[in-house]
Amino acid sequence: MNMVIHNCSVFLWYTLCMEEFILGVDEAGRGPLAGPVAVGIVAVPVGFDVLREFPGVKDSKLLSRQKRERIFEEVQKRVKRGDLRVCVRLSGSGYIDHFGITRAVRKVVWSGVRALSGPEHSVVLLDGLLRAPKEYIQRTIVKGDFRVPVIALASIMAKVTRDRLMERLSAEYPEYGFEQHKGYGTLTHRRAIKSTKATVRSRTGARLSATDSPVSTAAPIVVK
Repeated sequence: MNMVIHNCSVFLWYTLCMEEFILGVDEAGRGPLAGPVAVGIVAVPVGFDVLREFPGVKDSKLLSRQKRERIFEEVQKRVKRGDLRVCVRLSGSGYIDHFGITRAVRKVVWSGVRALSGPEHSVVLLDGLLRAPKEYIQRTIVKGDFRVPVIALASIMAKVTRDRLMERLSAEYPEYGFEQHKGYGTLTHRRAIKSTKATVRSRTGARLSATDSPVSTAAPIVVK
């Protein structure tokens, strides 16, 4: 069962949920011309106050890099203590090009959710148009990364993981400047694609001229 929630009733529903775990799910990197798409999944026990435990948590896009990195490291410490569970899975450009964005994202969302908790013990809260496996009780929440703390936490884990990967790739492909734009379709990136041809890390949508608008295609790896 899935319902798209548009109003603040989600917070009441979230509070009253009687399952053992609440899972938050969000993605990062759907729109870039190169690199993977990352899906972050965070599982917290019912009653775990994300905002109290991780002050300042909100949609990763609204946080500075320094703030995202700090929260990411704090989450890693809490995972080691057993306070919560985290899974970040990546779907690469090859899989994206072959199967398309929808199937690629669905594959990593489903495998990640199943890796963290079984359907009999969980409720899954997802951002945007994401869906969990049908056997899970779930809610898809419009602007969930902005409105629901556990989804915001998942967005941070996904973005930091992906950004770090793109920075490592910049050493392999220095001509692309991945450390600066993280694979997004900046003018500099599209000019680099035109002058050097697309790399094995580029998505099909990256095979554009420097003046074309980037095509949004998108897209599995586990980081715990």
